[in-house]
Amino acid sequence: MAEDETGRLLEKLDIGQKVRLLTGASNWRTYAEPAVGLRPLTMSDGPSGVRGETWDERRTSLVLPSPTALAASWDEELVRKLGGLLAAEARRKGVQVLLAPTLNLHRSPLGGRHFECFSEDPLLTARTGVAFVKGVQEGGVAATAKHFVANDAETDRLHVDVRVTERALRELYLAPFEAAVEAGVWAVMSAYNKVNGVTMSASPLLEWPLKGDRPLPGNGPVQGGWGFDGLVVSDWGAVRSLLGSARSGQDLAMPGPESPWAAGLLAAVTAGLIDEARIDDKVRRLLRLARRVGALGEPAPVLRPLTPPTGERALLRRAVAAGTVLLRNERGALPLDPARLRRVAVIGPRATAVRIQGGGSAEVFPSSVVTPLEGIEAALREAPVGGADDRAEVTYTPGVPPDTRPRPLDPAWARDPRDGEPGVLVRLLDADGAELHAEHRLSGRIVEPARVAGAVTVEIRALVRPPESGSWTLGVGGWGLISLSVDGRTLLSGEFPLDSDDPTRVHVSPPYRCVRAELIEGVESEVVARRRLDSGTGVATLLAAAPPPGDAPTALAAAVAAARAADVAVVVVGTTEESESEGRDRESLALPGGQDALVRAVARANPRTVVLVNSGGPVALPWHREVPALLLTWFPGQEAGHGLADVLFGRAEPGGRLPTTWALAEEDVPVLDTRPRDGRLPYEEGVHIGHRAWLRAGAEPAYWFGHGLGYTTWAYEGMEAPRAVAGDGAGVDVRVRLRNTGPRRGREVVQVYVARADTTVDRPVRALAGYAAVEADPGEEAVATVRLAARALAHWSADGGRWETEPGAFTLLAGSSAGELPLSTTVTVVASGPLAPDTSMESALR
Repeated sequence: MAEDETGRLLEKLDIGQKVRLLTGASNWRTYAEPAVGLRPLTMSDGPSGVRGETWDERRTSLVLPSPTALAASWDEELVRKLGGLLAAEARRKGVQVLLAPTLNLHRSPLGGRHFECFSEDPLLTARTGVAFVKGVQEGGVAATAKHFVANDAETDRLHVDVRVTERALRELYLAPFEAAVEAGVWAVMSAYNKVNGVTMSASPLLEWPLKGDRPLPGNGPVQGGWGFDGLVVSDWGAVRSLLGSARSGQDLAMPGPESPWAAGLLAAVTAGLIDEARIDDKVRRLLRLARRVGALGEPAPVLRPLTPPTGERALLRRAVAAGTVLLRNERGALPLDPARLRRVAVIGPRATAVRIQGGGSAEVFPSSVVTPLEGIEAALREAPVGGADDRAEVTYTPGVPPDTRPRPLDPAWARDPRDGEPGVLVRLLDADGAELHAEHRLSGRIVEPARVAGAVTVEIRALVRPPESGSWTLGVGGWGLISLSVDGRTLLSGEFPLDSDDPTRVHVSPPYRCVRAELIEGVESEVVARRRLDSGTGVATLLAAAPPPGDAPTALAAAVAAARAADVAVVVVGTTEESESEGRDRESLALPGGQDALVRAVARANPRTVVLVNSGGPVALPWHREVPALLLTWFPGQEAGHGLADVLFGRAEPGGRLPTTWALAEEDVPVLDTRPRDGRLPYEEGVHIGHRAWLRAGAEPAYWFGHGLGYTTWAYEGMEAPRAVAGDGAGVDVRVRLRNTGPRRGREVVQVYVARADTTVDRPVRALAGYAAVEADPGEEAVATVRLAARALAHWSADGGRWETEPGAFTLLAGSSAGELPLSTTVTVVASGPLAPDTSMESALR
């Protein structure tokens, strides 16, 4: 009935009205069309929060743990609830389309945007992504599966041509998108890159397999695809041509109002270069999406009440613990017992400057952040001990000198010269320097100043009271004509032409132009940055500062002294925005800024050292065997400190399991390259990425995919599966029996992998085929039923253009990671025919 109505609405529009709807009306909105009751669709970046239409630090958002942390939980119900929280946030901000989840894979650990993706594995990514999609869309907001497809690195991401086989595409890179479509995702985003020579906004992959099996009016049915009935929206600026993209399955060009479609699509249709039936299909999909999110016809009622703020924070806190991975816990170093602690030394730069999210277009602004230091202090204050005098003392030292790279002015030591409030004054000036608009802002990072007619220059002005004396680095971020003055003295003036077409570099994180200035502790200096708003240079303007370089030996000595004087040392280390962010791949897996030396020195000084790694993806851990306890926190969101303290002090079990294999050293990684050659990035490894690549290479990582410890132990006692299945069957149920052999209740993620020794197909040595989590009390037995879809035993035949299952014996292995699989059994695939189930138990402990 709804489809019939959509068809009738389409008939009310002339070709000009239809074409107008297919380019955005603004950066974040589509056009309204009153003739059919269509209201604008408002879109917003995700996936760790909902920013809304404006990039303004005064409009705050809830900040979830990064997608790597969500995948590390291996907990689809939790991810679904977090998706629902995002839907509520979106509705609060008037957003109908959330530009998430990111379903690209961790092909190489050097990928700079992996914090925004889930994992290295197509199955884990698919199941986590489906849970995310369901949670968002149950709240009446469209999820957007992105970036379709093979957008797995940042180097030359706008133009790189990924060369990949059809089999690898189907089995790895398309698989999570296929699962999202099967789950009913309402939107898919086409990527910037090319695949096999064709840019994705014009790629035949948008028609087949994405939209295949749905007839296009006038063109007949396209067979063999997924039947996606939603909207294909471009990544921002990814539609760069007219005819190729308009003739493809691309439906909406964002942003607007300018685009190749806005400039020429109507004329192309009028000239007969593009079939109007294709335009109708695109508009029909837009109307269908609008109907689904309540932007067509009568407004849809709100589907769920908003969760009280305390409930939101509790869920985010729980998510921190659920995604935290305990890699190492020698001699029961964790959990810590507050009653046995008199002094706790918290050390490391990320203990107070925790990274709660990755940098780039998905960034949002939290109303508050709980740092690891604050979380530890709060947990010890609340711990049930004898009295106030019995509570542990907490000391803090960074252990490394302050970062010398500029950071946007901090309201802790900068104030608006006009109203005296913490922050900065932003003014927009006309060609004569007269003020047109002024406003108070909270930070020196102004990505989107107010839009005022006649504005020629943006100015950021602040009274800076430095916390220490010395030679400070001051920087202005932006493009074009830039100047910087201190107390009326011009220190920088020059024109800096645009050197990039990457929207993140242009509009979100432009480079800094830096100078040095002598500032005196406690003495205010007026700092003024100006940038001319030239056409084509974006509007982002940043005023930043960095303190004088510190002395590394002195900082390290202070950390060592603090560690020696403490009962336990908690060291928090991690990546920086320069080493891990959208728009560029990582140059190294090493922790920056002397943090490896810090960990080693503290571990030598205190045998009870706990290390927390605050990164979105893998880093090298050359010292990992030198510390008794090692936790991965990922980018843990705004409740970071409370959630991590829950884990440290045993209020919650570290629930995480690795979604990505972690190397000991960069040179050990079998698939590392992210650098195109002559514009091409060949995926020469085929289907062998992640743990599959490590197994193929016969190499041993520091920690296998799937690894993670809890606060109890488990014994794997047996597994059962059918002895034989039909090649065209519906999958396999594997039952794994295990027992909690430790001291407390716990949760275990039971993983089943599939292997095939005698094969004519280039298969992985073994690959994840299914997983399920169980919980049990001490001494209690649990049985995990792990469902293996028929696809788990199949491979894509490029020659046949279909999924095929090779007859013969497959080995199923069960355990706690890709490298720890104590149980195995064999299932035989026969060519065809129904088979009676065989439930015989086989527990081959190898």
